[in-house]
Amino acid sequence: MSRTPLLRPLSLHLMRAGLLLALGLPASGWADEARRSYQVPGGSLGAVLTRFAGQAGVSLSVDPALVAGRSSLGLAGEYGVEEGFAALLQGSGLILVSAGPGSFTLVRQAAPVEGAHVLPDINVHGQGAAPAADAYAGGQVSRRGSLGMLGERDYMETPLSMTSYTREILQNQQARTLADVVANDPSVRSTNPAGGRFEQFSVRGFSLYNSDVAYGGLYGVLPTYSIDMEMVERVDILKGPGALLGGLAPNGSIGGGVNIEPKRAGETPLTEFTALYASAGQGGGHLDIGRRFGDDQRFGVRLNAVRQAGDTEWDHQHMDREATVLGLDMKGERTRLSLDIGHQARDVDAPMERVGLAAGLKVPDAKDVHHNFAQPWSYSRAKDTFGAVRGEYDLSDNWMLLGALGARKGDYDFMRHAVQVVNEAGRFTVSPRAFQREEDVVTGTVGVRGWFNTGAVGHTLNISLNRFDLTFDNSGARYANGVSNLFDPVTLPAPGAPLADDNPTHTNTVLSSLALADTLSFADDTVLLTLGARLQRVEVDSSEPGEPDQRYDERATSPAMGLVWRTTEQLSLYFNYMEGLTQGQVAPETANNAGKVFAPYRSKQLEVGAKYDMGRFSTTVSLFRIEKPSYFTDAQNNLSADGEQRNQGLEISLFGEPLDGVRVLGGAMFLDAEQTRTANGRNDGNRAIGAPVVNANLGVEWDLPAIDGLTLSARVIHTGNQYLDAANRQKVDAWQRYDLGARYALKLGDKDVTLRASVENVLDKTYWASANVPDGTATGLTLSTPRTWLLSATVGF
Repeated sequence: MSRTPLLRPLSLHLMRAGLLLALGLPASGWADEARRSYQVPGGSLGAVLTRFAGQAGVSLSVDPALVAGRSSLGLAGEYGVEEGFAALLQGSGLILVSAGPGSFTLVRQAAPVEGAHVLPDINVHGQGAAPAADAYAGGQVSRRGSLGMLGERDYMETPLSMTSYTREILQNQQARTLADVVANDPSVRSTNPAGGRFEQFSVRGFSLYNSDVAYGGLYGVLPTYSIDMEMVERVDILKGPGALLGGLAPNGSIGGGVNIEPKRAGETPLTEFTALYASAGQGGGHLDIGRRFGDDQRFGVRLNAVRQAGDTEWDHQHMDREATVLGLDMKGERTRLSLDIGHQARDVDAPMERVGLAAGLKVPDAKDVHHNFAQPWSYSRAKDTFGAVRGEYDLSDNWMLLGALGARKGDYDFMRHAVQVVNEAGRFTVSPRAFQREEDVVTGTVGVRGWFNTGAVGHTLNISLNRFDLTFDNSGARYANGVSNLFDPVTLPAPGAPLADDNPTHTNTVLSSLALADTLSFADDTVLLTLGARLQRVEVDSSEPGEPDQRYDERATSPAMGLVWRTTEQLSLYFNYMEGLTQGQVAPETANNAGKVFAPYRSKQLEVGAKYDMGRFSTTVSLFRIEKPSYFTDAQNNLSADGEQRNQGLEISLFGEPLDGVRVLGGAMFLDAEQTRTANGRNDGNRAIGAPVVNANLGVEWDLPAIDGLTLSARVIHTGNQYLDAANRQKVDAWQRYDLGARYALKLGDKDVTLRASVENVLDKTYWASANVPDGTATGLTLSTPRTWLLSATVGF
């Protein structure tokens, strides 16, 4: 059995606690004790046992050699002393023996001791099905998140800024795609219209693409253009470059990363159906079924299926989305396996486009835009089939072999047109273009993790080998132009025969790396030092008829260091330095040099922060600095490299339930994003494109004491002003969005029912939500989404 509870599959039922209490007391000595509430954060087993003993008011002596390399999720809830120690020591082969009244010593389990008390069966929740013990007070944020090759850790022992959103908040906020989830985070903003062809984000002022969102630690497996949330157990958002943790991000995201954990079958049988409705006529439903089978519920099956279709808030726009994901898992004495297989399809008629502006034009007032300016005959069709298999095998009590293999096939078909406004009257040329893309991804990782001591220093050693292989083919055609207007759109005839075909392009990208990291623990695990490096290789081979092939083969070694100091049980101080080699940008289809692949580049981050846990309320404060090469679209509409971008700032995040029935979630980011080393110094010192000075979020939930089961919610989102151009002449005003919601949980007969209603952008304000894409690969303004009503009803059978 694994010696690392942080890595066990969820809902593990304890067959026998195996904890023998040789207390010289009657068997009921502890069992008769009153239960009380405990809040013991997860971490190393030695530290967690010590914390629990302190809260329980007993003395515990622990030999560090016995607990070296072992971890625990901690406890949250009401326990007796007996139950608490049983849950923490389950399956460890360790027992407690009496050392006097209220004093105990930890030893290895041998033959049963005469007069010992065998604890009853206890259900212990581990990784996978959102157990209450994993969630922080309030249930909106998980105490732990995935750090890639370093495994899962309690956020207080993580040398990064990290927030992990639970399935509970995704469901209560009626999140449909990843964009709905990241709206909770002040450091993350959506940079593409909600009704557009694809979703894209910025983290700390740098782009994050869907292809850089990990699925259980694997890049490129999830759908490229949007990711439905019904399949998701937890969303981890990590800030800063993560090259050491997960290898090279396929599209070069460095401001931060997102990891999505798939759902797993829990111990309790689950059958839920959720009826869905979004304003303007989008109806549908979501089915969620989970079961465990076999001896000791060894085998698990989780099925999620969703379908939603109908008109959206935009003129002549229709959306149809569907997804089905099957998750299987098996847990044995030393082996844990899982398999996820999914298919997602998304069709959008008249998808919203970004709005580009000619140089020197004043940014138009978004309030003057009242209609969808995309042509009714434009469309977006995206289909993705994907899967991943993962496994862990305990070689011994101190060494574990782990690996994962994922794949995806994507087929995409677009009929679109750019929106490039050329005068203050709002005129733009409609240049229809058909665009097809096929993607094939195979990615995998294999590694080994070990725990050992050298004297008083504990070690967690990780070795990881990663490979990511992407092949994509692009083709398309151009059609006759027309003219329309941003403020008064003109409906043009559907395109006829194409005027010209685009040159097809074929690109193969191979990202491979070998990483080594050691987490050293000192002073009873109060100091954790992670030292590591990743040897990276980027190979790109791109070909286009009539053009010379573009080939890159770059290698680099990227060091990383992270330090955590648990100064007290409530306060952690942390520091990290990370470097990464990142694949160069690819010029978008809107650029004249579309498809051009730029050389790989290095990025660097330095960060220092503090995390304070008050038991029911937690906050993180961090200072960061990130540097990377920058790109911009020149006057000839070519994507070009130009100098560097340096983003530095202050982040504050907070979450928890400071008062009974009152939950808060939010924070702020203050960002100084500066252009440096630009050509001839022309833009040195200017603010970077699409980088607000201030972002702030605050969400509040309140369980009304007068009406059992009724919860009210409110959220405000603020984004500061931004620049659309590198010269800082085109400025976008700051904006605020207000959301309101309510839910009511009740019983109908023997059925659990939850009714939810929410309205986003309750004031129906129109504004430019984003200015451009922060890496400069495409120009454009993102229009806000109109007031949107969301309704759902979940019934448990």
